This record gives sequence, C-alpha cells and structure tokens, in this order.
Amino acid sequence: MFQNLADPTRRAVLEKLSSGPATVSEMYASFEMALPSFMQHLSLLEKARLVKSYKFGRVRTFELEPNTLKIAETWLDKQRSMWEKRLDQLDSFLYKMKDKKNE
Repeated sequence: MFQNLADPTRRAVLEKLSSGPATVSEMYASFEMALPSFMQHLSLLEKARLVKSYKFGRVRTFELEPNTLKIAETWLDKQRSMWEKRLDQLDSFLYKMKDKKNE
C-alpha cells in the first residue's frame, strides 16, 4: 500500500477522491499523460484496495476505500508513538549528559 502512496500521480488521485466519487473522465482531465498510463495508476490503487470502482453503463466511477486508509493510519499512529517515546528518551539522555559535562 505504501508503495502505491509513494507515486505523486496516485497521491493526487486520492486527494481528488477525498472530495467524493469521480469518473475516470473527470479525474483524467487534470493529468497530462496518456489515458492507458492513467488507467494503470487507477488499477494499482484498486489492487491495493485504496479505491474501489463501479460502472454505470459506459461510465466508470471511483471512490476512496476508507477502511484501507484507516488501517494505514492506525499503523502510522503506532509508529509515531514508538518514535516519539524513543526521541524523548534520547532527549532525556542527552540532557543528562550535558548536565554531567557542565559539572
């Protein structure tokens, strides 16, 4: 999932979809690339379950898949908490070392 988020085009698609569902045509108009390339980006996002699509007639519409993003958010929150704790411990250690040096 994070590999898919690394691409600026895919992040832009997700940002556009954060406003609500959009058709391929609506999204594609914002990008300067060949349609097959753009469709490949959408396919990768769908395979990663970051978006889902449905088709009415000849029109394919995409929308965010919030559950997948929620899983990522939960994981990132745990990582953030762990690193904040480690950095606080490092800060405390460095502060003690500085005090010992000044004595």
